[in-house]
Amino acid sequence: MAAPLFRRMALLGVGLIGGSMSHAARRGGLVGEIVGHAKSERTRARALELGLCAKMYDNPADAARDADLVVLATPVGAYAALAAAIAPVLKPGTIVTDVGSVKAAVVADVLPHMPPGVDFVPAHPVAGTEHSGPDAGFAELFDNRWTILTPPEGTRPEATEKLATFWRALGARVDIMTPPHHDLVLAVTSHLPHLIAYNIVGTANHLEAVTESEVIKYAAGGFRDFTRIAASDPVMWRDIFLTNGGAVLEMLGRFQEDLSVLTRAIRFKDGETLEKFFTHTRAIRRGVIDAGQADPETAKKK
Repeated sequence: MAAPLFRRMALLGVGLIGGSMSHAARRGGLVGEIVGHAKSERTRARALELGLCAKMYDNPADAARDADLVVLATPVGAYAALAAAIAPVLKPGTIVTDVGSVKAAVVADVLPHMPPGVDFVPAHPVAGTEHSGPDAGFAELFDNRWTILTPPEGTRPEATEKLATFWRALGARVDIMTPPHHDLVLAVTSHLPHLIAYNIVGTANHLEAVTESEVIKYAAGGFRDFTRIAASDPVMWRDIFLTNGGAVLEMLGRFQEDLSVLTRAIRFKDGETLEKFFTHTRAIRRGVIDAGQADPETAKKK
């Protein structure tokens, strides 16, 4: 049997992503020991009960001590404090990574705390559900999904490659980008869609002419998809919009321009413009399916 890639992995956060990393790592025998940190006593107890970690700590430094892979898996707003807390106990050769949806702000918050000999290799597994907490994780979450690594300048190439090997073994496909480029790409593909979903669900809830029961009772497929997205962890998404505001606002401006084009086409009954626009977006959806990035059950219907 091959030796594990990491002797000891510390999960600082054991929600959907951290929990799924534990499941997938144990499935592949990738880590010798998994320990964790959570502020909540209830979360710590549940993580132990589920077997996500062999030990759970209320102090992040106790979890990170003697680990050769440390994963920041809380909302990104907590990263700076976590990095400062664990810095004194990190040993040379340790890889510190994260799973946040924002990267430039994360590098700015975490990298200054890293001691010499420790590599910070940010990562973003582009996978998830609307569920959160230790019970939400499952081993297959990352299978055939992309994980993006954004190593800052000066990161040892062997540290990046080792983390890439780890993510591939978890089931993911791996790509590498600069932090600013990652944030721009994700503003388009994830952050703006979530902002729109939150807004649409909120608008439907505030319509005086439509009751809440009617919204729920007659929710068609499109609205159901929006409610699923809008059910995502509110703390996590609060932090994402606060830390990636520049890229989101840039994409929101472009979205408003395109929306104006559609508004004008509807007002002036310009069917040609509408059909051309919808044909183009339908082709993009087909590309998502062909790339294996659609949910299997949803893809069957498209």
